[in-house]
Amino acid sequence: MAESAGEQHIVSSEAVRPVGMRLNQLPADPGGGALGGQPDLASSPAEKRAAARAIELHIEPDTRKSGDGADGETGAAVKAFGPKDGHGWFTSGCLKKAHETWGEQVQNLMNRLASEKAALGSTNILLQSTDLGVRASVRGVSPIDEY
Repeated sequence: MAESAGEQHIVSSEAVRPVGMRLNQLPADPGGGALGGQPDLASSPAEKRAAARAIELHIEPDTRKSGDGADGETGAAVKAFGPKDGHGWFTSGCLKKAHETWGEQVQNLMNRLASEKAALGSTNILLQSTDLGVRASVRGVSPIDEY
């Protein structure tokens, strides 16, 4: 059986049917973000500063507080389920392990927030430097500049 370019055959117990892909048109629904709406990214320097400030003043402290909030209750539960007469519940060890994992996840999130905050602060500098570098390489010296 001859196959055309880009065509595959799927064999099932019922029949052989060609499967193809066409790339010569745009999809009716491109997916992704909202059409005609504003992008989700902060693009102006003021928006980036505001986003970095929100991370620093609200998101990081609230995340830290929420992450630390489980410490007291979990510690009490681990102790309550722990061994009193030489035997304890398996729940105690499981809670302790889950709490350690929780702490690692909170720390990973805090590290990510710190890197996002730093990236928001350095993005403007990086983009401006790139723009100036491209301008300098494209612009060059023009014969008109000599007049």
